[in-house]
Amino acid sequence: MKPAPFQYLCPRSVDEAVDQLARHGDDAKVLAGGQSLVPLMNMRLARPRVIIDINRIDALGYLHDDHGVLHVGALTRQRAAERSPLVAARCPLLRDALRLVGHVQIRTRGTIGGSLAHADPAAELTAIFAALDGEITARSARGTRVIAAPDLFVSYLTTSLDPRELLVEVRIPALPPDAGWSWMEIARRHGDFALAGVGVVLAGRRGVIAEARIGLVGVGPTPVRAARAERMLNGQAPSEALWAEAADAVRAAVTPDGDIHASAEYRKHVSGVLAQRALREAYSRARMAA
Repeated sequence: MKPAPFQYLCPRSVDEAVDQLARHGDDAKVLAGGQSLVPLMNMRLARPRVIIDINRIDALGYLHDDHGVLHVGALTRQRAAERSPLVAARCPLLRDALRLVGHVQIRTRGTIGGSLAHADPAAELTAIFAALDGEITARSARGTRVIAAPDLFVSYLTTSLDPRELLVEVRIPALPPDAGWSWMEIARRHGDFALAGVGVVLAGRRGVIAEARIGLVGVGPTPVRAARAERMLNGQAPSEALWAEAADAVRAAVTPDGDIHASAEYRKHVSGVLAQRALREAYSRARMAA
């Protein structure tokens, strides 16, 4: 299938892109990697009158560390982040999750900013962003604003970004040096969207858990932060009984919908199974880092 007719614009700077968004507003869509937008357009599920292609804005492609926070330009390709020594050293959870995003061809074109702006609740990056308290910077003709992870995701494929705003940067805090991590998901085939996925970060000190972070995808209209399970883990001595108790708290935190791929009951059950396995692996890595 082919998309409906549209006007094509190709800005060379952020200022130019923001000006075009201000003029076209709801009629425009931003094209970054295009791995979600283009299929939607080809099936005519999306019919933007204007496409603003930001791929020639070189200023949006970067990746660096500043005082323990990864700064990622919106156009940074997922494959570049996956293979980055900086990401491997400072946020291996992000690296491991990126390895399971679609296929290499998808990650070579897909962008970090585009995935978050698209807000598919089964997308791995959304859970990492939520679990690590990430932030984005958005630009518009009215100025710049910072949006924290809890305020970004609204519902399925919906964020708090205004149609006239351009996501320009993603910031993700690096993991503590003594932390362990784990990303686990289940999908019908390699490269498919996760039926459920979980990312865990654990830091242990003096024999107890000092910090716990748990983010999930595929189990609700937005990524889920399992805050109650995190509080349950903090200050406790690790044990299989604790992992099982936390897994039950994770199941209680999610409200998945059923579809042709998996029932709601299955997604809820498997979210706890994956969380228990991920907690076990993350703590094992934390012990090695201590």
